[in-house]
Amino acid sequence: MARIFDVVEYANEMQDELVHRFPEQGIADLRIGSQVIVRESQKAVFFRDGKALDVFGPGRHTIATANIPLLIDFVGKAFNNRTPFTAEVYYVSVKDFADRKWGTPQPIIVRNPGMGLGVALLQGFGTYSYQIKDAQQFVTQLVGAKGAYTTDEIENRLRIMLLSKLQDLLGETTGTKSVLDLIGLTEELGAGVRAKAQDDFAAIGLLLKSFYIGNLKPSDKSAEELRSMGMLDMATYTQLQAADALRDAAQNPSGGAGLTAGIGAGMGLGNVISESLKNVSGGNSGAANGGAAMNGMPDVMTPGDAAKILQVSEEDILAAINDKSLKAKKIGNAYRISKESLEEFLRG
Repeated sequence: MARIFDVVEYANEMQDELVHRFPEQGIADLRIGSQVIVRESQKAVFFRDGKALDVFGPGRHTIATANIPLLIDFVGKAFNNRTPFTAEVYYVSVKDFADRKWGTPQPIIVRNPGMGLGVALLQGFGTYSYQIKDAQQFVTQLVGAKGAYTTDEIENRLRIMLLSKLQDLLGETTGTKSVLDLIGLTEELGAGVRAKAQDDFAAIGLLLKSFYIGNLKPSDKSAEELRSMGMLDMATYTQLQAADALRDAAQNPSGGAGLTAGIGAGMGLGNVISESLKNVSGGNSGAANGGAAMNGMPDVMTPGDAAKILQVSEEDILAAINDKSLKAKKIGNAYRISKESLEEFLRG
């Protein structure tokens, strides 16, 4: 004879459980008068024949046709409402699931007008929190007949939703803000992601309580990785290779080409940069533009001036000065570079 449950409860903190089905397998034999106990951090969704009939809040609930009218369709009067009937109860945790982690597995590409390539790669991480707002909707849409549904089963989906909204928001914001501006707007960006994601969370019965950006910074992807992502044409790639080579040579004076095949073939740094600038210029017309840039060089330059002309970072120029491949005069704590020294450097 099947066991008839007079009291149904799930006395568990549900630390990582969103939903727990009672019973985990099969169905429960209940009857009019059976009681369902729900704790403060829970709601209970009452199912019969695969259909949700009611949602119970915290407290002790007695199953009766008075408080679950749809039971009249299942329980006949001929047995004085004491006929056992099969049902399931889904206990749903409605507490805050806080301090959940998110991060960017791949950098997010954003516009960065007027700086370098005109695009930038951003990486970030932070936390978010959520809560089940509509227990019945959550169970019917996501849980099905599972005995338990945990945070691990939903949070990858939630992170994808959040990163999609963050990427969309960054794309909108970089139309008017630079990357440096974005890094100082983490609170505003977090609020924007919350607003954008609320409808998607609500569609599956959830409420997004918070979304915080702990850190947002430019990615350290190399020229090789950028090119593999389809972000660079060959000319720009060659130019970035030259900058990488200059940095690698400064870090390893005894050798090592890094990403630059030209250094590995025995070419000097100046030749590599010179060739890359020619490639970026593009043929005769580019050479004319490059020549104009060279003709416009001042007679004496700071490392920053030289970096702008070569389209590399100031750190790269200082590295070349330190390894003595670029001649410079130190005056106090500052370096000055003559036009002739820079031209000689480019000639290798």
